[in-house]
Amino acid sequence: MMTTEITPGRLADAMPFARALGVEIDTAGPDEVTGRLAWDPDRCTAGGVMHGGALMALADTLGAACAFLNLPPGASTTTLESKTNFFRALRSGHVNAVARPLHVGRTSIVVQTDLHDADGKRIAQVTQTQAVLRP
Repeated sequence: MMTTEITPGRLADAMPFARALGVEIDTAGPDEVTGRLAWDPDRCTAGGVMHGGALMALADTLGAACAFLNLPPGASTTTLESKTNFFRALRSGHVNAVARPLHVGRTSIVVQTDLHDADGKRIAQVTQTQAVLRP
């Protein structure tokens, strides 16, 4: 398992799309990565609902960071599979996300990311499988 002094800001800086979207990583460790994304009209579909793709991008960003922090030295990762369940719409405020590893193996890492609104109501849940790519 990798121990690292990588800060949340440096993790986010490594993912230009996440930065462009407005994803913020608040805390980052191998057991949990937390972050958020503010509601914005530019991130919405019809009716002022935050776009599912924006929610998925937040989850993918935090999930990838969590997988990265669980890699063995010298390895890298890429997403193999991602599944999202949507439970309710987000029409204002922000979404909080928490990514935790469900499985850290030799060839894959499975991460679950839970997304909640500011009141703690579940917005979505994403489970993704990351490949462990060895040099």
